[in-house]
Amino acid sequence: MKKIALFVDVQNIYYTCRQAFGRQFDYHKLWQRIGYEGEIVTANAYAIARQDDGQRKFQDALRHIGFEVKLKPFIQRADGSAKGDWDVGITIDIMDIAQQVDTVILLSGDGDFDLLLQKITEKYGVTTHVYGVQELTANSLIRSASHFHPIEQDLLK
Repeated sequence: MKKIALFVDVQNIYYTCRQAFGRQFDYHKLWQRIGYEGEIVTANAYAIARQDDGQRKFQDALRHIGFEVKLKPFIQRADGSAKGDWDVGITIDIMDIAQQVDTVILLSGDGDFDLLLQKITEKYGVTTHVYGVQELTANSLIRSASHFHPIEQDLLK
């Protein structure tokens, strides 16, 4: 059975699904789909720690499905913008596990991950899958993945 590591850039998936479809991503459906492909040995969801009930319920739901939820504090800048970037943390975790699994699955549309996927494919021979909203996913990320899966209606709530 294939060993699978699953990584979710929660903010990216939330905002791209909302922008493209006006709906939320269904993590339970994703888990079921991937579970048919092999054994999920690692599943991390990277999110921002906002102190509201809705976010806590969502994070608890992710944990119930089987994800380890990794949180960074929400930082509000003086200009009203927010910061909470997990790119380096996701990259480190993927590099740490890549040689122990057959497949790495990344949910994100962020082109900053393209070099990471190329590197782990070359160095460890791992197969990479990216799930993202097609029109909001960087072409470089799509090209760097072994397989790209566009998020469509069947993976939305």
